[in-house]
Amino acid sequence: MTISSIIGAIIIGTVIGILGRLVIPGRQRIGILWTIVVGIVAALIGSAIAAGLDVSDTDGVDWVEWLIQIGLAAVGVAALDRAKAPRRTRSRRR
Repeated sequence: MTISSIIGAIIIGTVIGILGRLVIPGRQRIGILWTIVVGIVAALIGSAIAAGLDVSDTDGVDWVEWLIQIGLAAVGVAALDRAKAPRRTRSRRR
């Protein structure tokens, strides 16, 4: 893995994370750093899934791979947002 491939993964992960975040309606309670991390992970996993489905290397733009990555990023952002949500406590009646 070269420096340029690491920088490329960070840039692509940032784009994927932001697009995934835009898919989720409402406000998310996670920062931009978490968005980038989720995007990088989604890009890597999405590329592996696309390679397994044999849709990762097509002529032109790999739309299916991008959709898989963005969908995974949206799921990741939503899951992380839900995990960071403040817990509501139930009041017990006596």
